[in-house]
Amino acid sequence: MNIWNELKKPILILAPMEGVTDIMFRQVVARAGRPDLFFTEFTNVSSYASEKGRENALERLEIAPTDSPIIAQIWGKNPEHFSATCQALAKLGFSGVDLNFGCPDKHVNKAGGGAAMIKTPELAVECFRNAKNSTNLPVSIKTRLGWSDPEEFRTWLPTLLAEHPAALTVHLRTKKEMSKVPAHYELIPEILKLRNDISPETKLIINGDILDKAHALELHQKYPEVDGFMIGRGVFSNPYCFTNHTPTQSELMELLKFHFDLYENYPHHYSYEALKHFIKIYINNFPGAKDLRAKLMETHSIEEAKRVLSSA
Repeated sequence: MNIWNELKKPILILAPMEGVTDIMFRQVVARAGRPDLFFTEFTNVSSYASEKGRENALERLEIAPTDSPIIAQIWGKNPEHFSATCQALAKLGFSGVDLNFGCPDKHVNKAGGGAAMIKTPELAVECFRNAKNSTNLPVSIKTRLGWSDPEEFRTWLPTLLAEHPAALTVHLRTKKEMSKVPAHYELIPEILKLRNDISPETKLIINGDILDKAHALELHQKYPEVDGFMIGRGVFSNPYCFTNHTPTQSELMELLKFHFDLYENYPHHYSYEALKHFIKIYINNFPGAKDLRAKLMETHSIEEAKRVLSSA
C-alpha cells in the first residue's frame, strides 16, 4: 500500500522539526487534533548503520500508537547507509520513508547532508535510488528551492522528479534564505508544471509559512493541483492548528500537563532543560502568561513544574 495514494487532498502534515516532533510532541498534537500524516525527527543513516549509533537512531525512530500513519525521515550522504537504514524501516511500523535534502542546519550541511545535497545532485540521486531499491515502502523527498538562489529550482527539482519519488515536499525558500523571507508562493504554478510534465504521479506538498488548517484550505482553493500542505512553525502558535478549534487557556494548560506526563514515560529522550523549550507553546497570550512562564522556566524538574502549574 502506498500511503500517499490513500490520503485525500489536501493532505495536512506536521513538518519534521529537529528537537520538536519527537514521540512525545506527536502525541500532544494527536490529542489536540492530529494531521493526516506525521513525520519523525531527522535520523542520520550513518548513525543507524553503525553499531555504536544504532541505539540512538532507534530511539529517534520510536513511534506511538497514535502516530500511525507516520513517515520516517532520514538524512546523510552515504548511499550504502541509506540502503541499510531503509531495509529496517518497514519492520519498525512506518508507512513510508522521506529523504531530507533540505535541512539548513550548518552541522548537517557540513556533514554533506540535508540542503548540502542540492550542491551534489548526482550523490542525491544515488542516495535516493539506494533507498528506493532497499524497501517496499514509498520513498519521498523533502527539499528547498535551492542553496542560495530561488531560481535553482528550475534545475534541482527536475533532477529529483526524474527519479519519480512518491511525494516531493518543497519548502518554498532556499537554504540561504532560511526563514528570513516570505515563502515564494508565486513559484507554485511553475513547480506544479514541472511536476505535471516530469512525474505526474508524484504528490506535491508545499511547505513554508503555512499557519493552520484554514490557511492550508485557502491555499488549496487557490492551487487545487497541490496535493498537500505541511505545517511547521504554525504549531508553535497553536498546537490545535490541524483543526478549526481555538483552544481555551484551560485546554492549553491541560495539554502542557499531558506533555509533562509523557516526559516522565520517556525520560531518556532529552533533558528537562530541553523540555522547557516547549512551555511557550502552551503558556502564551492570556493574562498572567508571562509571569507563569517565567516561573516554569525557573524550575529544574517535572515535579517542580507540576507544583507551579497546580498553584496557577
